Amino acid sequence: MSALLVALGAALGAPLRYLADRAVQARHDGTFPWGTFAVNTAGSALFGLLLALPADGWVTALAGTGFCGALTTYSTFAYETVRLAETGERPRALLNVVASVVGGLGAAWCGTLLAQALS
Repeated sequence: MSALLVALGAALGAPLRYLADRAVQARHDGTFPWGTFAVNTAGSALFGLLLALPADGWVTALAGTGFCGALTTYSTFAYETVRLAETGERPRALLNVVASVVGGLGAAWCGTLLAQALS
């Protein structure tokens, strides 16, 4: 049952990631991967919120592992970072790494704080 819930959440999260990524990136010139940064940060905040709220296991499987897991994308982050470095944009590649790690952790922390305030 959990695998089905994860798959259902992923079926919703993956297309949303693609659409949100393209929408954000279309509004920014340049090579910095703003779309991936935005979905990864938003997904981290949501996952932090979900994990800090009291919930049944099915909610974590559906919304956490499935939806947030598909919404966020480590592989695209890695690819875009390597692409930046290979094309001579090492400062942007480094900025992407630092901003993504700090932003993701900070967003998850803010999500947990929001959950605590709501509980």
